[in-house]
Amino acid sequence: MKPPSQAKCPAASSGAMVAAGTFRCRPITSAMARIGTPLQERELIKLASLASALAGALRKRGIADPAASLTAEAGIAVFKIAFERWVSEASRPGLPQLIRESFGELQALTAGK
Repeated sequence: MKPPSQAKCPAASSGAMVAAGTFRCRPITSAMARIGTPLQERELIKLASLASALAGALRKRGIADPAASLTAEAGIAVFKIAFERWVSEASRPGLPQLIRESFGELQALTAGK
């Protein structure tokens, strides 16, 4: 099995950035995050749907499974980490910047840096 190329990460990054575009207001989003289990369950369903759509888009670009699914799930994981940082760190930059930083950290980790 060939290792996945780095070309997949920009595709996953693009999907995460599209998701980030839906979050414009930190205080509202932060308050919603504290509401509880029903919203958390909805969030998990939405993230699973987004991962499935992203994996499907990768497959259409010629990336076979399991690489397409793995890349999509990694993109969602990056989004989730960046989102958590965004709602908890008031002095941090915007969500798109945090997504870029998180992808950079993941790429450095997987490259052994």
